Amino acid sequence: MADATFQKIQLVGTSTKSLSDAISVAVAKAAGITKNPTWFEVIEQRGAISDGKVHQFQVTIVVGARME
Repeated sequence: MADATFQKIQLVGTSTKSLSDAISVAVAKAAGITKNPTWFEVIEQRGAISDGKVHQFQVTIVVGARME
């Protein structure tokens, strides 16, 4: 594999279903706004509470996109 350069973007994905779904939401958005996304890293996990119950899952991810 030849040397490569990557661009990193940071996104926050949200979901009312799960942390995994919140990651998928953010990765799908990254795929729509940058070319060649190839990896992601979860930076932060958190959630929102409403009426004493989990209302929303939130994840901050960094997505690496290979530069051409």
